[in-house]
Amino acid sequence: MVRAARPYCDFVSLRNKIGSRTRPDRPSSQSRSTPPVTDSPWGPARIALTAFFAVDGFLFASWVVRIPDIRSQVSASHSALGLALLCLSIGAVLTMPVIGRLCLRYGSRPVTVGSLALLSLAVLLPAHAHSVTALGGVLLLFGAGYGGANVAMNSAAVDLVAQLRRPVMPSFHAGYSFGGLVGTGVSGLLAGPLSTAWALALSAALGMAVTVGAGVVLLRSPAAAAVAPGHTDRTSDTGRTGRTAEPSGTARPNAGSTRPRTRLLVLLLGLTALCTAYGEGAIADWATLHLTDDVRASSVVAATGYGAYAFAMAGGRVGGTWLSIRLGQTRLMLFGGLTAAVGMLVAALAPVVPVAICGFVLVGLGLANLFPLAIARAGAAGGPQGVAFASSLGYGGMLIGPVVIGFLADAAGLPLALTTVTLAATVAALLPLSVGRRVTDDR
Repeated sequence: MVRAARPYCDFVSLRNKIGSRTRPDRPSSQSRSTPPVTDSPWGPARIALTAFFAVDGFLFASWVVRIPDIRSQVSASHSALGLALLCLSIGAVLTMPVIGRLCLRYGSRPVTVGSLALLSLAVLLPAHAHSVTALGGVLLLFGAGYGGANVAMNSAAVDLVAQLRRPVMPSFHAGYSFGGLVGTGVSGLLAGPLSTAWALALSAALGMAVTVGAGVVLLRSPAAAAVAPGHTDRTSDTGRTGRTAEPSGTARPNAGSTRPRTRLLVLLLGLTALCTAYGEGAIADWATLHLTDDVRASSVVAATGYGAYAFAMAGGRVGGTWLSIRLGQTRLMLFGGLTAAVGMLVAALAPVVPVAICGFVLVGLGLANLFPLAIARAGAAGGPQGVAFASSLGYGGMLIGPVVIGFLADAAGLPLALTTVTLAATVAALLPLSVGRRVTDDR
């Protein structure tokens, strides 16, 4: 019996020796220098946060589709409706800096859940306003929820990008784009059968259901380390070199001494977001009118043209992560801005409908990743307050774009006015080059 057991004992001894050689007790220098990723590329936290972005786009689209009905309900003139809509923007802009501070104090994930809950409830209110004054008041609250949700979600996304150590920010904004497309389609289909109050109530119920479900998942997921203000994003220009960046959630030792430079970086990135949102706002309000009045398209074809632009933007954001890794974020922003600039020239000056629609598709592809990457890099440099500042500038660009286009259209015609989007896209393409050089100087 003893002799029969010895071969097995020898095998165990040999296996232990091999195991001790192949699995050292101490980690190698490579494993010490590269912290493990704490979440899978499509882990629960990323899926839940993508759901928040999608429902944010869905709720906003549900409200936008019902604006004509609500205008009739409150008997508002064009100017009065414009003032009421301005209240939405005021509520968003005033709330964004406050949400940035709340994210620093309590964490971006709880603030994201609270902001989306507020937005889900606020989308109910416009249907119950019966005067322009009441509509302006409820839109202040709606804007507060919308602005707060955008700052909190983007701050949480910046932290998660740092945790995953992959430039996945465009995928979150792709969720917003697809949520907006679904919201537009569903709300359009329900416009006939359901009243405004019932349609917005269903949207609010869906928003609350997603907020509760995704909120539980997000809050229970391992928390990502908050990105410290003063950190510069070192993953922005890795491109296809495959270099491993240092963890984005750690502040640099000399962060205090570089605070003025950090503010300058956030400002440049905020201006990039502003120029990008200028184009998005201008196209959202004027593209359909340009196709019908200047290019002589039918209303159905004009709507299809804007839909092609929206789908191109959503598709560009789906591929944004792959392109960021392949090209590097600075190159992607440069190529995207230049593509949008050329596309806008084509769309504004083309004499026939198919060419103009192709131009709008190029604009959608080009602008797709500029805003998400600008916000991501602002968050990497300035934390939640960097996200709030850059988002506020970006939202301002979306506000002034349609207004500037309108005044220029009266003075020089809509096609020429739309070429200002080309100028804005060119500036948005060139600003990240300056940001990239300054980040390189900090290394």
